[in-house]
Amino acid sequence: MSLKDRKSSSRSSGMTPTNPSGMPNPPRGERELIVIAKPEAELRATHDGIASASGIDVSGLASFLSQEEITLQPLFGNEDRLRAEARTMMAPGSSTDELPDLSVFYHVQASDDRLEELASRLRRQPQIEAAYVKPPAELAVTGARQQAEDVSQILNQMMPAMEEAPPATPNFVARQAYLNAAPVGIDAQYAWTLAGGRGAGVKIIDCEWGWLFTHEDLKLNQGGVVVGTASSDINHGTAVAGEISGDLNTIGITGIAPDAMFSAAAFSMPTATVIRAAADKLSPGDIILLEIHRAGPRFGFMGRADQRGYVGIEWWPDDFAAIRYASNKGIIVVEAAGNGAENLDDPIYSTRPPGFPATWTNPFNRNNPQCGAVLVGAGNPPSGTHGRLQQPNTGEVYVDRARCGFSNFGACIDAQGWGWEVTTTGYGDLQGGGDNKLHYTDQFSGTSSASPIVVGALACVQGVLKARGRIPLTPARARDLLRSTGSPQQAAPGRPVTQRIGNRPNLRQMIAQVIGTVTPWVGVQFRGNVPAGATRRWFTYNWPAHWHVMWTVVPTTVRPGGPQIKFDVQVERATDQYITYWISITNVSNAACDIEARYGVLGW
Repeated sequence: MSLKDRKSSSRSSGMTPTNPSGMPNPPRGERELIVIAKPEAELRATHDGIASASGIDVSGLASFLSQEEITLQPLFGNEDRLRAEARTMMAPGSSTDELPDLSVFYHVQASDDRLEELASRLRRQPQIEAAYVKPPAELAVTGARQQAEDVSQILNQMMPAMEEAPPATPNFVARQAYLNAAPVGIDAQYAWTLAGGRGAGVKIIDCEWGWLFTHEDLKLNQGGVVVGTASSDINHGTAVAGEISGDLNTIGITGIAPDAMFSAAAFSMPTATVIRAAADKLSPGDIILLEIHRAGPRFGFMGRADQRGYVGIEWWPDDFAAIRYASNKGIIVVEAAGNGAENLDDPIYSTRPPGFPATWTNPFNRNNPQCGAVLVGAGNPPSGTHGRLQQPNTGEVYVDRARCGFSNFGACIDAQGWGWEVTTTGYGDLQGGGDNKLHYTDQFSGTSSASPIVVGALACVQGVLKARGRIPLTPARARDLLRSTGSPQQAAPGRPVTQRIGNRPNLRQMIAQVIGTVTPWVGVQFRGNVPAGATRRWFTYNWPAHWHVMWTVVPTTVRPGGPQIKFDVQVERATDQYITYWISITNVSNAACDIEARYGVLGW
């Protein structure tokens, strides 16, 4: 399937809709009808219609699709190619449960008013496992309403200053306190003193809608739009780009990881399609950023002006599968947890919605299968940032590292970034005028501003590891590292630390943990007996995937005069986090032999 772009109604109408603040609405996606076929049906969407590779009768489904004048469009590409690719990604002996079957996902294009009915009727087809309608993917327009005051928290609605920019842009780095030493910032300036510490050798793809890659502070290490067709609304993406990869120079701002290669993927196609396409352009250790959220089940999946109840997109099965695909390739996916003020531990998120597959489980529950994404919440900046003790629109008092009132929270959140007062490129409230290539802001906000801070920190760590010839962080290792280091979350009135958004990254701690001096560690893992002429197989599991482990097997039965055993080691990547070693031992002598299997951990 070609990656055919689609246009949203707001972009194709020729009009720019506005919200109650008078500002243009940011771009948003369309509702999406997703269909999941039963694996045993082995459906194939062809130019001639629908077929079954397993030979089952699909005439009823074909007739329904023809009558309704719709088609099943493979969400991730040709089904046979996807199955072949999945086989090559599987480790010997691994379970197929570890890999999402992307070949069963389809997308149906139809007018919005038909989607719910079509989903219901598709679910009655015997070859269909699930069919559901996803709310539009959106950027942050507002946060959740303040419960007491019932006033919307306006996010990212900054107007450009009328005054024209000066002949040379001042240096605003002093306003980027998130670059400073912990606990105020993430200590990016320390990382910059180390080889690779500015993210050298790391590729990042930001998934949203629009960017201004001609901005004066985004001239270096910019890869442009590599997936989809960008929107003309560029402020949000430009602000994200500046946070992560703003140029290292004497003007404007500096990104957290300015040596990383920053590219973009535009949601002019279904979100899961874009995520998978972005993953295919990256290598293990690279990073995808998801700057979107959706209306969750709290209000019946209905969008609200204040975005209360919006959640991270991994909750939907097709997005979960796309993220898991990326994680299985070793790509770190960083996902905004959402601005819905939601407790993601609430039982509502374990209730399977109509149309979801029977095998679905709540991904926000870490006891269930995981997609591997790093989930990011939003925390307050230090009090006094930019001279402010509280948020000017809402009156929210800044208690450093306390949960922002709009941020989702829960046990699944891995880390936090600044949710207010981020200085970066775009918008124009800090430096404005008529040329948007010179615009800067002091007030980028939301889980939208928090997530790029975590991306930047991870890129710095990856760059340091690459410069030292070390294995880059895996997705699971990245999550563990963010949870085991950092400046702790703090409490604010009405927002205790039990409303988890995690720690603020601390690069000095993160780098020390991953490059610390390693003393080789050796030992005996197991002992056994192998009869004469026989082969016995043992397995040993839950070895961290980032460890360098060597194995040797030696006989403990003394019998001089010739070889006694030979052995073979096979490796299973059981999960992103853990390795299983399968050790086959053959007794080549004419008498039984005792053995012991010895390991040597050379580094981690």
